[in-house]
Amino acid sequence: MLFKDFGLDTRLMRSFEHFGYDVPTEIQERAIPEVVAGRDLLASSKTGSGKTFAYLLPAINRVYQRRALSRRDPRVIILVPTRELAKQVYGQLRTLLAGSRLTSALILGGENFNDQHKALQKDPHFVVGTPGRLTDHLEKRHLYLEGTELLILDEADRMLDLGFADSMRAINKAASHRQRQTIFFSATLDNTDVSNIAEELLREPSRVAVGHGSDQHQDIAQHVLLSDHLDHKEALLKHLLTHADLKQGIVFTATKQDTVRLSEMVSSWGFTSEALSGDLGQSARNQVMENFSRGKFQVLVSTDIASRGLDIAAVSHVINFDVPNPAEEFVHRTGRTGRAGFKGDAYTFVGPKDWYNFKAVEEFLKTQFATEQIEGLEPSFKGIKAKKAGVKTTDRKGQKAKSKKADHRNTKRKSSKAVVHDNRQDGFEPFKLPKKKLNVSDNNDS
Repeated sequence: MLFKDFGLDTRLMRSFEHFGYDVPTEIQERAIPEVVAGRDLLASSKTGSGKTFAYLLPAINRVYQRRALSRRDPRVIILVPTRELAKQVYGQLRTLLAGSRLTSALILGGENFNDQHKALQKDPHFVVGTPGRLTDHLEKRHLYLEGTELLILDEADRMLDLGFADSMRAINKAASHRQRQTIFFSATLDNTDVSNIAEELLREPSRVAVGHGSDQHQDIAQHVLLSDHLDHKEALLKHLLTHADLKQGIVFTATKQDTVRLSEMVSSWGFTSEALSGDLGQSARNQVMENFSRGKFQVLVSTDIASRGLDIAAVSHVINFDVPNPAEEFVHRTGRTGRAGFKGDAYTFVGPKDWYNFKAVEEFLKTQFATEQIEGLEPSFKGIKAKKAGVKTTDRKGQKAKSKKADHRNTKRKSSKAVVHDNRQDGFEPFKLPKKKLNVSDNNDS
């Protein structure tokens, strides 16, 4: 099947030609006809599956081909969980609307409220926004949704995770026209909160499920490298960037401080690099994302703030300098490569401190990764052995394990205990220090 077989408006297809796609992905092939037919849609698909076009194309097609329910209210509302994803969706929307009389507005938290009010006063046909800020404008009566025809919720599960349930319900209540159509995308539908809010928002929806949120992307090659310590990780990073066929890459770290440190280190190796984290102001974050999208630098070093919403075909490599927690973020991080039909490589560094997060990722993905080595950078660390069932060991703070109670039978005298140090967290079996020689006073202590 080809995109031209959907029978979409010719004006829309002329704009869509700029993206260079002919063959739809599975989610697009299954979702677009349902939405064009006017049915509510409840859908799930893995990251990088092309779901943005799965709702943008039929949404624009509806606006082109149907009469508006209201002269002033936005015809289409698109809700997304994060500012970064909103900007990505809005950019694709603007390209599809190019050359038409259809208008759009981007409404995000953290940006000028009055400027957004002015944009809404121009009665845009499409509004892309985050739930919290959109609700703020509803409360200020800057926005009315009674005539909204299509409500789209992208990554609805993520919006719930971020605490936007009340905002989602408020928007749903405001967009109460009986002819309203709703499209609901979620990484998973096997969640009580997701199921409950989907039941509130949708009416007799069609259901489309393409893979699962935990499925591995077929266009992404996964590589796992064990490491001994921080210096070892840095050596691995330098080797990969130097020897890889790098177009653009993203290095994910656990802390904001490491984004700046590693970005400066990568720059010292001869690569152009910038850091991205929540410490940057919104305008600075926008500028970094814009520069990376336009290919102005090679390596983006970021926290999980960039794990969603970046859809850049030129990202050939993703490197997890630290293993993410929760495990679901692994899928979103690595999903920044291997997009739009291109192949990608994802590397994950696993040190002693990453081990338990790494095992949680394997459990989430229901797989077991093979480990690889780079010649000259082989690790001593081989993983942490699983604890034997029924054996009590120390916790990670190095507290003493509780030894079995000795059978004293006819005496209550205390026996001296050896000092025990547990190195299981470092991948070794516990060892015992030699017992101290007891003197008379030791034996008489009570």
